[in-house]
Amino acid sequence: MRRLLLLAFVLAAVTQQPIGSALADDNPAAFDTKAKQAYLVEENTGTVVLAVNENQAFPAASLAKLMTMDVVFEALKKGEITPETLYPVSEYAWRTGGAPSGTTTMFAALKSQVAVADLMRGVIIQNANDACIVLAEGIAHSEAEFAARMTARAKDLGMTRSTFGNATGLPYAESWTTAHDLVELSRHLYRDYPDYYPIYAQPDFQWNKIFQRNKNPLLSLNMGVDGLGAGFAEGTGYALAASVARDGTRLFLALGGLSSDKDRTDEAKRILEWGLTSFQTRVLFKPDEVIGQASVYGGTVSKVDLVTKESVEVFVPKLNPERLSGRIVYHWPLRAPVAAGSEVAALKISAGKRVIREVPLMAAAPVDVGGLRAQASDALVELLFFWL
Repeated sequence: MRRLLLLAFVLAAVTQQPIGSALADDNPAAFDTKAKQAYLVEENTGTVVLAVNENQAFPAASLAKLMTMDVVFEALKKGEITPETLYPVSEYAWRTGGAPSGTTTMFAALKSQVAVADLMRGVIIQNANDACIVLAEGIAHSEAEFAARMTARAKDLGMTRSTFGNATGLPYAESWTTAHDLVELSRHLYRDYPDYYPIYAQPDFQWNKIFQRNKNPLLSLNMGVDGLGAGFAEGTGYALAASVARDGTRLFLALGGLSSDKDRTDEAKRILEWGLTSFQTRVLFKPDEVIGQASVYGGTVSKVDLVTKESVEVFVPKLNPERLSGRIVYHWPLRAPVAAGSEVAALKISAGKRVIREVPLMAAAPVDVGGLRAQASDALVELLFFWL
Protein backbone atom coordinates (compact mmCIF):
# COMPACT_ATOMS: atom_id res chain seq x y z
CA MET A 1 0.00 0.00 0.00
CA ARG A 2 1.25 3.45 -0.87
CA ARG A 3 0.92 6.31 1.51
CA LEU A 4 0.80 10.03 0.84
CA LEU A 5 4.02 11.62 1.98
CA LEU A 6 4.04 15.31 2.84
CA LEU A 7 7.32 17.17 3.14
CA ALA A 8 6.84 20.60 4.68
CA PHE A 9 9.30 23.46 4.43
CA VAL A 10 9.37 27.24 4.69
CA LEU A 11 9.59 29.11 1.38
CA ALA A 12 9.74 32.69 2.56
CA ALA A 13 9.61 34.64 5.79
CA VAL A 14 9.25 38.33 5.06
CA THR A 15 7.33 39.20 8.19
CA GLN A 16 5.94 37.50 11.28
CA GLN A 17 2.75 39.57 11.15
CA PRO A 18 -0.21 37.63 9.64
CA ILE A 19 -1.44 39.10 6.37
CA GLY A 20 -5.08 38.87 7.35
CA SER A 21 -4.81 41.05 10.44
CA ALA A 22 -2.46 43.51 8.78
CA LEU A 23 -4.74 44.10 5.81
CA ALA A 24 -7.76 44.26 8.04
CA ASP A 25 -6.15 47.25 9.78
CA ASP A 26 -5.00 49.03 6.60
CA ASN A 27 -7.95 48.11 4.36
CA PRO A 28 -10.99 46.66 6.10
CA ALA A 29 -12.68 45.99 2.74
CA ALA A 30 -9.95 43.61 1.62
CA PHE A 31 -11.52 40.49 3.07
CA ASP A 32 -14.89 41.82 4.18
CA THR A 33 -16.98 41.29 1.05
CA LYS A 34 -20.74 41.59 0.80
CA ALA A 35 -20.78 38.67 -1.62
CA LYS A 36 -21.88 35.31 -0.25
CA GLN A 37 -19.54 33.62 -2.72
CA ALA A 38 -16.31 35.10 -4.09
CA TYR A 39 -13.23 33.83 -5.88
CA LEU A 40 -10.35 35.92 -7.26
CA VAL A 41 -7.38 34.45 -9.15
CA GLU A 42 -4.33 36.09 -10.73
CA GLU A 43 -3.85 34.58 -14.17
CA ASN A 44 -0.07 34.54 -14.74
CA THR A 45 0.80 32.74 -11.51
CA GLY A 46 -2.53 31.06 -10.82
CA THR A 47 -2.47 32.49 -7.29
CA VAL A 48 -5.76 32.41 -5.38
CA VAL A 49 -6.05 35.96 -4.05
CA LEU A 50 -9.48 35.75 -2.41
CA ALA A 51 -11.74 32.79 -1.65
CA VAL A 52 -15.09 32.97 0.16
CA ASN A 53 -17.42 29.96 -0.12
CA GLU A 54 -15.98 29.43 -3.57
CA ASN A 55 -17.36 25.88 -3.82
CA GLN A 56 -20.87 26.75 -2.61
CA ALA A 57 -23.37 26.22 -5.44
CA PHE A 58 -25.83 28.88 -6.59
CA PRO A 59 -28.08 29.23 -9.68
CA ALA A 60 -26.04 30.00 -12.78
CA ALA A 61 -28.78 32.21 -14.28
CA SER A 62 -27.41 34.10 -17.30
CA LEU A 63 -23.85 33.07 -16.41
CA ALA A 64 -24.80 29.71 -17.91
CA LYS A 65 -24.25 31.47 -21.23
CA LEU A 66 -20.48 31.29 -20.58
CA MET A 67 -20.77 27.50 -20.79
CA THR A 68 -23.02 27.81 -23.85
CA MET A 69 -20.34 29.79 -25.62
CA ASP A 70 -17.63 27.33 -24.64
CA VAL A 71 -19.55 24.57 -26.43
CA VAL A 72 -19.99 26.84 -29.45
CA PHE A 73 -16.31 27.88 -29.48
CA GLU A 74 -15.25 24.24 -29.21
CA ALA A 75 -17.48 23.34 -32.17
CA LEU A 76 -15.88 26.13 -34.17
CA LYS A 77 -12.39 25.02 -33.14
CA LYS A 78 -13.10 21.43 -34.23
CA GLY A 79 -14.56 22.54 -37.55
CA GLU A 80 -18.05 21.21 -36.78
CA ILE A 81 -19.46 24.63 -37.70
CA THR A 82 -18.14 27.91 -39.12
CA PRO A 83 -18.99 31.56 -38.34
CA GLU A 84 -20.94 31.60 -41.60
CA THR A 85 -23.12 28.59 -40.72
CA LEU A 86 -26.80 29.57 -40.81
CA TYR A 87 -29.30 28.30 -38.23
CA PRO A 88 -33.08 28.70 -38.38
CA VAL A 89 -35.11 30.46 -35.71
CA SER A 90 -37.68 27.96 -34.49
CA GLU A 91 -40.99 28.89 -32.90
CA TYR A 92 -39.69 27.53 -29.59
CA ALA A 93 -36.59 29.76 -29.75
CA TRP A 94 -38.70 32.75 -30.76
CA ARG A 95 -41.36 32.31 -28.05
CA THR A 96 -38.99 31.27 -25.27
CA GLY A 97 -36.14 33.71 -25.84
CA GLY A 98 -37.28 36.09 -28.55
CA ALA A 99 -39.54 39.15 -28.70
CA PRO A 100 -42.62 37.47 -27.11
CA SER A 101 -40.61 36.25 -24.10
CA GLY A 102 -39.99 39.61 -22.43
CA THR A 103 -36.40 38.56 -21.70
CA THR A 104 -33.11 39.80 -23.13
CA THR A 105 -33.19 39.10 -26.87
CA MET A 106 -31.58 39.99 -30.19
CA PHE A 107 -35.07 40.01 -31.79
CA ALA A 108 -34.35 37.27 -34.33
CA ALA A 109 -37.42 36.90 -36.55
CA LEU A 110 -39.43 33.68 -36.53
CA LYS A 111 -38.38 31.24 -39.30
CA SER A 112 -35.47 33.48 -40.35
CA GLN A 113 -31.90 32.20 -40.57
CA VAL A 114 -29.05 33.76 -38.61
CA ALA A 115 -25.29 33.25 -39.01
CA VAL A 116 -23.32 31.75 -36.12
CA ALA A 117 -21.11 34.86 -35.98
CA ASP A 118 -24.16 37.07 -35.34
CA LEU A 119 -25.66 34.63 -32.86
CA MET A 120 -22.39 34.59 -30.92
CA ARG A 121 -22.42 38.36 -30.59
CA GLY A 122 -26.07 38.26 -29.66
CA VAL A 123 -25.28 35.94 -26.75
CA ILE A 124 -22.06 37.60 -25.58
CA ILE A 125 -22.92 41.27 -26.02
CA GLN A 126 -26.72 41.38 -25.77
CA ASN A 127 -27.17 38.40 -23.43
CA ALA A 128 -29.76 37.21 -25.96
CA ASN A 129 -31.79 34.16 -24.97
CA ASP A 130 -33.14 33.56 -28.46
CA ALA A 131 -29.58 33.37 -29.81
CA CYS A 132 -28.68 30.76 -27.17
CA ILE A 133 -31.59 28.53 -28.13
CA VAL A 134 -31.00 28.89 -31.88
CA LEU A 135 -27.37 27.85 -31.40
CA ALA A 136 -28.36 24.97 -29.12
CA GLU A 137 -30.92 23.60 -31.57
CA GLY A 138 -28.58 24.08 -34.51
CA ILE A 139 -25.63 22.28 -32.91
CA ALA A 140 -27.39 19.55 -30.90
CA HIS A 141 -30.88 19.39 -32.51
CA SER A 142 -32.58 20.30 -29.22
CA GLU A 143 -31.88 22.54 -26.26
CA ALA A 144 -32.10 19.57 -23.89
CA GLU A 145 -29.40 17.67 -25.78
CA PHE A 146 -27.27 20.80 -25.90
CA ALA A 147 -27.66 21.28 -22.12
CA ALA A 148 -26.48 17.71 -21.57
CA ARG A 149 -23.47 18.53 -23.73
CA MET A 150 -22.82 21.62 -21.60
CA THR A 151 -22.81 19.59 -18.39
CA ALA A 152 -20.54 16.92 -19.87
CA ARG A 153 -18.19 19.59 -21.17
CA ALA A 154 -18.11 21.24 -17.74
CA LYS A 155 -17.05 17.97 -16.14
CA ASP A 156 -14.28 17.61 -18.77
CA LEU A 157 -13.00 21.05 -17.75
CA GLY A 158 -12.93 20.09 -14.06
CA MET A 159 -16.10 22.04 -13.18
CA THR A 160 -17.31 19.21 -10.97
CA ARG A 161 -19.98 21.24 -9.15
CA SER A 162 -21.68 22.71 -12.23
CA THR A 163 -24.73 21.35 -14.04
CA PHE A 164 -26.83 22.96 -16.75
CA GLY A 165 -30.51 22.46 -17.58
CA ASN A 166 -30.68 24.76 -20.59
CA ALA A 167 -28.59 27.03 -22.79
CA THR A 168 -29.94 30.31 -21.43
CA GLY A 169 -29.94 30.00 -17.65
CA LEU A 170 -33.65 30.82 -17.57
CA PRO A 171 -35.13 29.52 -14.30
CA TYR A 172 -37.59 26.91 -15.57
CA ALA A 173 -34.68 24.46 -15.95
CA GLU A 174 -32.18 24.35 -13.08
CA SER A 175 -28.57 25.29 -13.74
CA TRP A 176 -26.04 25.41 -10.89
CA THR A 177 -22.46 26.57 -10.63
CA THR A 178 -19.90 27.92 -8.15
CA ALA A 179 -17.57 30.92 -7.99
CA HIS A 180 -14.61 28.55 -8.36
CA ASP A 181 -16.04 26.89 -11.47
CA LEU A 182 -16.92 30.24 -13.04
CA VAL A 183 -13.37 31.52 -12.63
CA GLU A 184 -11.89 28.33 -14.07
CA LEU A 185 -14.30 28.51 -17.02
CA SER A 186 -13.44 32.18 -17.58
CA ARG A 187 -9.72 31.43 -17.58
CA HIS A 188 -10.30 28.58 -20.04
CA LEU A 189 -12.26 30.84 -22.41
CA TYR A 190 -9.48 33.43 -22.26
CA ARG A 191 -6.65 30.95 -22.84
CA ASP A 192 -8.17 28.62 -25.41
CA TYR A 193 -10.16 30.97 -27.64
CA PRO A 194 -8.05 34.09 -28.30
CA ASP A 195 -9.90 34.75 -31.57
CA TYR A 196 -13.29 34.94 -29.88
CA TYR A 197 -12.58 36.18 -26.35
CA PRO A 198 -12.27 39.87 -27.44
CA ILE A 199 -15.98 39.83 -28.30
CA TYR A 200 -16.68 40.02 -24.56
CA ALA A 201 -15.13 43.51 -24.51
CA GLN A 202 -17.12 44.93 -27.44
CA PRO A 203 -19.19 47.83 -26.09
CA ASP A 204 -22.14 47.36 -28.43
CA PHE A 205 -23.57 45.36 -31.31
CA GLN A 206 -25.88 46.35 -34.16
CA TRP A 207 -27.71 43.63 -36.04
CA ASN A 208 -30.77 43.80 -38.30
CA LYS A 209 -30.89 47.58 -37.68
CA ILE A 210 -31.18 47.03 -33.92
CA PHE A 211 -28.52 48.65 -31.72
CA GLN A 212 -27.83 47.29 -28.23
CA ARG A 213 -25.12 47.95 -25.67
CA ASN A 214 -23.09 45.32 -23.86
CA LYS A 215 -24.97 44.09 -20.78
CA ASN A 216 -21.77 43.69 -18.71
CA PRO A 217 -22.13 46.35 -15.97
CA LEU A 218 -18.34 46.71 -15.50
CA LEU A 219 -17.27 47.58 -19.04
CA SER A 220 -18.18 51.25 -18.72
CA LEU A 221 -16.04 51.76 -15.61
CA ASN A 222 -12.85 52.22 -17.69
CA MET A 223 -10.73 50.15 -15.29
CA GLY A 224 -9.49 47.54 -17.76
CA VAL A 225 -12.40 45.07 -17.58
CA ASP A 226 -12.66 43.03 -20.79
CA GLY A 227 -15.29 40.39 -19.87
CA LEU A 228 -17.36 38.41 -19.03
CA GLY A 229 -21.01 38.63 -17.84
CA ALA A 230 -23.63 38.97 -15.10
CA GLY A 231 -26.65 37.08 -13.85
CA PHE A 232 -29.57 37.26 -11.44
CA ALA A 233 -31.67 34.54 -9.81
CA GLU A 234 -34.73 35.08 -7.66
CA GLY A 235 -33.96 34.20 -4.05
CA THR A 236 -30.16 34.06 -4.37
CA GLY A 237 -29.42 37.49 -5.81
CA TYR A 238 -26.95 38.98 -8.25
CA ALA A 239 -23.84 37.27 -9.58
CA LEU A 240 -20.98 38.13 -11.89
CA ALA A 241 -17.91 36.78 -13.68
CA ALA A 242 -15.28 39.33 -14.67
CA SER A 243 -11.78 39.65 -16.07
CA VAL A 244 -9.58 42.71 -15.85
CA ALA A 245 -6.12 43.48 -17.27
CA ARG A 246 -3.84 46.35 -16.31
CA ASP A 247 -0.07 46.89 -16.43
CA GLY A 248 0.68 43.24 -17.14
CA THR A 249 -1.61 41.88 -14.42
CA ARG A 250 -4.77 39.95 -15.28
CA LEU A 251 -7.35 38.96 -12.67
CA PHE A 252 -10.43 36.73 -12.92
CA LEU A 253 -13.26 37.25 -10.43
CA ALA A 254 -16.58 35.55 -9.71
CA LEU A 255 -19.12 36.84 -7.20
CA GLY A 256 -22.52 35.54 -6.06
CA GLY A 257 -25.26 36.29 -3.59
CA LEU A 258 -25.32 40.09 -3.80
CA SER A 259 -28.54 41.96 -2.97
CA SER A 260 -28.67 44.48 -5.82
CA ASP A 261 -27.22 45.39 -9.19
CA LYS A 262 -25.46 48.35 -7.56
CA ASP A 263 -23.90 46.16 -4.85
CA ARG A 264 -22.68 43.75 -7.52
CA THR A 265 -21.00 46.53 -9.53
CA ASP A 266 -19.54 48.32 -6.49
CA GLU A 267 -18.23 45.12 -4.90
CA ALA A 268 -16.66 43.87 -8.12
CA LYS A 269 -14.95 47.22 -8.69
CA ARG A 270 -13.64 47.35 -5.11
CA ILE A 271 -12.22 43.82 -5.15
CA LEU A 272 -10.64 44.16 -8.58
CA GLU A 273 -9.00 47.50 -7.70
CA TRP A 274 -7.66 45.95 -4.49
CA GLY A 275 -6.19 43.05 -6.45
CA LEU A 276 -4.65 45.32 -9.07
CA THR A 277 -3.06 47.81 -6.68
CA SER A 278 -2.21 45.92 -3.47
CA PHE A 279 -0.32 42.89 -4.83
CA GLN A 280 2.88 42.09 -6.67
CA THR A 281 4.51 39.04 -8.27
CA ARG A 282 7.38 37.30 -6.46
CA VAL A 283 9.64 34.59 -7.89
CA LEU A 284 10.18 31.67 -5.49
CA PHE A 285 12.06 29.21 -7.72
CA LYS A 286 13.72 29.43 -11.11
CA PRO A 287 13.22 26.87 -13.91
CA ASP A 288 15.00 23.56 -13.26
CA GLU A 289 15.94 24.62 -9.73
CA VAL A 290 15.92 21.67 -7.31
CA ILE A 291 13.02 22.14 -4.88
CA GLY A 292 13.25 18.89 -2.95
CA GLN A 293 13.58 15.13 -3.26
CA ALA A 294 11.31 12.10 -3.44
CA SER A 295 12.06 8.60 -2.22
CA VAL A 296 12.31 5.87 -4.86
CA TYR A 297 11.45 2.19 -4.32
CA GLY A 298 13.60 -0.49 -5.95
CA GLY A 299 15.85 1.86 -7.88
CA THR A 300 19.55 2.32 -8.45
CA VAL A 301 19.33 5.32 -6.11
CA SER A 302 17.02 5.87 -3.16
CA LYS A 303 16.05 9.49 -3.94
CA VAL A 304 15.44 11.66 -6.99
CA ASP A 305 15.65 15.47 -7.19
CA LEU A 306 12.41 17.33 -7.98
CA VAL A 307 12.32 20.38 -10.27
CA THR A 308 9.79 22.55 -12.10
CA LYS A 309 9.79 23.26 -15.82
CA GLU A 310 8.98 26.94 -15.35
CA SER A 311 9.69 29.54 -12.71
CA VAL A 312 7.44 29.34 -9.67
CA GLU A 313 5.85 32.71 -8.99
CA VAL A 314 3.18 33.89 -6.56
CA PHE A 315 1.01 37.00 -6.35
CA VAL A 316 1.39 38.40 -2.83
CA PRO A 317 0.55 41.63 -0.97
CA LYS A 318 3.01 44.48 -1.36
CA LEU A 319 2.66 45.40 2.33
CA ASN A 320 2.76 42.96 5.24
CA PRO A 321 2.97 39.77 3.14
CA GLU A 322 2.08 36.62 5.01
CA ARG A 323 4.59 33.89 5.67
CA LEU A 324 4.53 31.39 2.81
CA SER A 325 4.98 27.66 3.27
CA GLY A 326 5.18 24.77 0.87
CA ARG A 327 4.53 21.02 0.87
CA ILE A 328 5.86 18.47 -1.59
CA VAL A 329 3.12 15.90 -2.09
CA TYR A 330 3.49 12.50 -3.73
CA HIS A 331 2.52 8.87 -3.28
CA TRP A 332 5.34 7.30 -1.26
CA PRO A 333 7.42 5.67 -2.44
CA LEU A 334 7.92 6.24 -6.16
CA ARG A 335 8.56 2.96 -7.93
CA ALA A 336 11.48 2.52 -10.30
CA PRO A 337 11.91 3.00 -13.15
CA VAL A 338 11.35 6.76 -13.08
CA ALA A 339 11.77 8.70 -16.33
CA ALA A 340 13.56 12.04 -16.33
CA GLY A 341 11.06 14.87 -16.77
CA SER A 342 8.09 12.77 -15.68
CA GLU A 343 5.60 14.42 -13.35
CA VAL A 344 5.88 12.62 -10.02
CA ALA A 345 4.86 15.13 -7.34
CA ALA A 346 3.26 18.50 -6.66
CA LEU A 347 4.32 21.56 -4.72
CA LYS A 348 1.47 23.12 -2.73
CA ILE A 349 2.18 26.70 -1.67
CA SER A 350 0.15 28.16 1.18
CA ALA A 351 -0.33 31.58 2.71
CA GLY A 352 -1.34 30.80 6.26
CA LYS A 353 -3.84 27.94 6.08
CA ARG A 354 -4.96 28.70 2.51
CA VAL A 355 -3.40 26.98 -0.50
CA ILE A 356 -2.75 29.67 -3.10
CA ARG A 357 -0.87 27.68 -5.76
CA GLU A 358 -0.19 24.12 -6.80
CA VAL A 359 2.75 23.39 -9.11
CA PRO A 360 3.66 20.06 -10.75
CA LEU A 361 7.13 18.69 -9.98
CA MET A 362 9.23 16.57 -12.32
CA ALA A 363 12.00 14.05 -11.78
CA ALA A 364 15.30 15.80 -12.54
CA ALA A 365 17.05 12.58 -13.63
CA PRO A 366 16.12 9.02 -14.59
CA VAL A 367 16.14 6.24 -12.01
CA ASP A 368 16.58 2.69 -13.33
CA VAL A 369 15.45 -0.49 -11.59
CA GLY A 370 18.02 -1.57 -9.00
CA GLY A 371 19.36 -5.02 -8.15
CA LEU A 372 17.72 -7.63 -5.97
CA ARG A 373 19.43 -6.39 -2.80
CA ALA A 374 18.15 -2.85 -3.32
CA GLN A 375 14.64 -4.09 -4.01
CA ALA A 376 14.65 -6.34 -0.93
CA SER A 377 15.88 -3.52 1.30
CA ASP A 378 13.22 -1.12 -0.01
CA ALA A 379 10.54 -3.77 0.42
CA LEU A 380 11.49 -4.13 4.09
CA VAL A 381 11.31 -0.36 4.62
CA GLU A 382 7.89 -0.18 2.94
CA LEU A 383 6.63 -3.03 5.09
CA LEU A 384 7.76 -1.27 8.27
CA PHE A 385 6.04 1.97 7.20
CA PHE A 386 2.87 0.02 6.40
CA TRP A 387 2.67 -1.43 9.93
CA LEU A 388 3.53 1.93 11.51
